[in-house]
Amino acid sequence: MILNNLNPKYGSVKKKKRLGRGQGSGKGGTCTKGHKGAKARSGNFKKRGFEGGQMPLQRRIPKFGFKTKNKKKYFLLNLDTLQYLINIGTITKIVNKEILLKKGILNKKKLLKILGRGKLKSKIEITANKFSKKAYDEIKNLGGKIILS
Repeated sequence: MILNNLNPKYGSVKKKKRLGRGQGSGKGGTCTKGHKGAKARSGNFKKRGFEGGQMPLQRRIPKFGFKTKNKKKYFLLNLDTLQYLINIGTITKIVNKEILLKKGILNKKKLLKILGRGKLKSKIEITANKFSKKAYDEIKNLGGKIILS
């Protein structure tokens, strides 16, 4: 192999398309760009998202608010609902995520938050991720036990 005799393989290198070199070349005049319009002009470029004059998607959509992807999703349980579940015998004096999962009340992916609507008559031991102030005070006043998990 001699370095000064190297040539590319036959057919692998094509000649450059020569545009605008007269009608005889087949690519004269409009240089394969058609007649008129933005695409036929020099310096033509379209903005990202350009839709041919139609109102682009980024301008059609309202521009307020957002939804965070990492938002914590809580299952909300009120005191009156807890009391009802105790009355019908679904849950006993101990309430936590595992018990509520077994009974089919709570979703596996959601966290548990206890809210203060209604009255609680039973003294309970409850484990949850969050408590509202009213619910916290109500359970404490009855002598219940609160465990934050």
